[in-house]
Amino acid sequence: VALTPTSRLKSPYREVADYRTREEKLQEVATASLDDGLWRQVTPNADGDWINQRSDSYQAFTPLAAPQGRPLAVFKVQSAGLKTNRDAWCYNFSRQRVLNNMRSMIDTYNTQLAIDDLERDPAKISWSTDLMTKAKKGVAGYFSEDRVGVAAYRPFTRTWLYYDRFFNAAPSLLPRIIPAFPAKNLGIWVPGPGSNAPFQCLVTNALPDLVLGGAGNPGLFFARWTYERAADGPSQGNLLEDPAGDVDEWGYRRVDNITDEILTAHQEAVGEQVSKDDVFFYVYGVLHSEQYRTTFAADLKRMLPRIPLAGSREDFEAFVAAGRALSELHVGYESLEPYPLHEQAPAFGDPWQVFRVEKLRWVDKATKKAIRVNGQVVLGDIPAAAHRYMLGSRSALEWIIDRYQVKTDKASGIVNDPNDWGREHGDPRYIVDLIKRVTRVSVETMKIVDALPTLPLDD
Repeated sequence: VALTPTSRLKSPYREVADYRTREEKLQEVATASLDDGLWRQVTPNADGDWINQRSDSYQAFTPLAAPQGRPLAVFKVQSAGLKTNRDAWCYNFSRQRVLNNMRSMIDTYNTQLAIDDLERDPAKISWSTDLMTKAKKGVAGYFSEDRVGVAAYRPFTRTWLYYDRFFNAAPSLLPRIIPAFPAKNLGIWVPGPGSNAPFQCLVTNALPDLVLGGAGNPGLFFARWTYERAADGPSQGNLLEDPAGDVDEWGYRRVDNITDEILTAHQEAVGEQVSKDDVFFYVYGVLHSEQYRTTFAADLKRMLPRIPLAGSREDFEAFVAAGRALSELHVGYESLEPYPLHEQAPAFGDPWQVFRVEKLRWVDKATKKAIRVNGQVVLGDIPAAAHRYMLGSRSALEWIIDRYQVKTDKASGIVNDPNDWGREHGDPRYIVDLIKRVTRVSVETMKIVDALPTLPLDD
């Protein structure tokens, strides 16, 4: 018999301690009596949820983005993050390695055009179905140094990226958000529906990876702006600019990605002074509310975030201020004053060797009060508050420990060395100070989150 939500069937439900083994759980539920008082009846809701049911009030809030035809949304355009299908080649902490790797791979690719017996050596090229199709059709690829820029690969992990629709398997709508380097934007990354990890969000001004929040956790990016090609040429204002400040040869015009409808809704609710920037930062503030995350935990696992209106003008302005402050922390983390962790390090020696990282580790995983940088350097006195700032299943500091280690890709043999980022930026202390800065980010983030006002939620 097919069970549907509309049948409004009921089923006995019993909670079993999660720490038990599968066999122990099953044993408690076969052989247990329905009359022992530990069972309760559950009825699926209209969405087919039996347990951890979504909230009816949540459905009434404004979605971050909505399909065409829906009357109201916060953003006009959403995009998945970047999927390359060849991360080892396209991403690296070293700009020079990205250039060398991609130049070599593209040269190999172009020798394979219009032939059936393709080169299969993973040390020379990383194939994907789309790239094989192009090669067999004889479509050439072209290398350009201009396609290398900075990306947000994981939380607080900036790397170099070779950004090219031809060699990136799935750019989604990112070309409308960052059409080419050095275009700049600001956007909020959130996990897509169905994520297994706790809800997280992160604002970044760099191009986001598809799984910015962790492997197996593909997400969506909601940018402050989009770009469109200027039909009237690069002589007009508001076009994509190069680092020297001159209008770029491509000629793109920046377009506001906040809808007029959501601006009007907030202005009607709290006053005409509201701007689209205010709306953007209000959203980022609300997404950090622990009240919001706790109340709608089930909804946030199954659906994209929906944003409630503030209860008053004062509360709206508080969320806007919080969102701005959080954005400044999360985007500008590399320029923050390092948190004064206790640093145990040699007084003398080559700084490139003293502070070199092979693999970061907790000194004691139970307390997580200190991080061993290498055999010579330990950072201690990490405040307990730093561990409260979670991005999915990891704290911000745990993301740093996970990403900042020397790794060699098994298939290609490509080395990704986080020390290269500091070397190319002339900073031997980059990783050590990054740990201190992300500690400050974590502590300050939770101060802001703890001070957020209450939202008028029905649940």
